Amino acid sequence: MELRVTESSETELSIEIAGEDHTFMNVLKGTLLEHDDVSAATYDVNPEQSGGQTEPILTVKTESGVDPLDALEEAAVDVREKAVAFREAFEAAA
Repeated sequence: MELRVTESSETELSIEIAGEDHTFMNVLKGTLLEHDDVSAATYDVNPEQSGGQTEPILTVKTESGVDPLDALEEAAVDVREKAVAFREAFEAAA
């Protein structure tokens, strides 16, 4: 997975996440929105209509004083934990 920061400020981060599609991006966006310190999370996948963009760009906005990169890191850990819990529940059910 390749990541490229396209914009960054104290309360907003836009990051291009190469090689991902709606499946992963929806999970990550949803997990970000579960955090109280995240005021907005969205992504855009708009190939060709936006000047040739082909990779999704995730945008995270946080409350004042909360680093959006830290919020993204916490959400990524949460996604991993959810995936592990799902796998364990699936294996136990089999």
